[in-house]
Amino acid sequence: MDDPQQFEAFMRAYQDMVFGTAIRLLGDFAEAQDIAQEVFLKAHAHFDSLSRSATVGGWLKTVTRNLALNHLTRHRARWQTFSDLVKPGDETSDPVANLPAPDLASERWDADARHQWVEQGLAQLPALQRVPLVLYHFEELSYEAIAEELDVSLSKVKTDIHRGRQALRRHLLRAQLRPEGMTPDTPS
Repeated sequence: MDDPQQFEAFMRAYQDMVFGTAIRLLGDFAEAQDIAQEVFLKAHAHFDSLSRSATVGGWLKTVTRNLALNHLTRHRARWQTFSDLVKPGDETSDPVANLPAPDLASERWDADARHQWVEQGLAQLPALQRVPLVLYHFEELSYEAIAEELDVSLSKVKTDIHRGRQALRRHLLRAQLRPEGMTPDTPS
């Protein structure tokens, strides 16, 4: 590669997509930064052919997904199952429900705020739920492809996605909280 400015422009064009994919899968800012850096190091090594490719976005997304999943596989021992997060006999222990809810009494959220709330909810999910949920909804992989990618059973993927959706739904419902007597449709 002769022109470093071309690669810099390339990085700027794809950095949000690469980092967004990594943060959704990993749920950790620093780890997502590390993965994004690795992706762009690989892209730099192949830049001559990538810069002429019509499928560069797909290549970057696939490399990001694979590096993030490899990272999670190496750290799988740290993963907690959903049932591990709830103490036996304590049905009130819900990791998502303990997140602070924003004060929404006088305003509706715009699309950016809703997007941030979803991203925050995803980040709070345990990796066992977040990863299959992101792969299904954001990466648009089938249940079967997710099971193969994660080397788990199809029923585990379905269960983890279902539990992830439930936990994320509880988190999102907290965004709709209003002071006494106000509903989301009540004018402020």
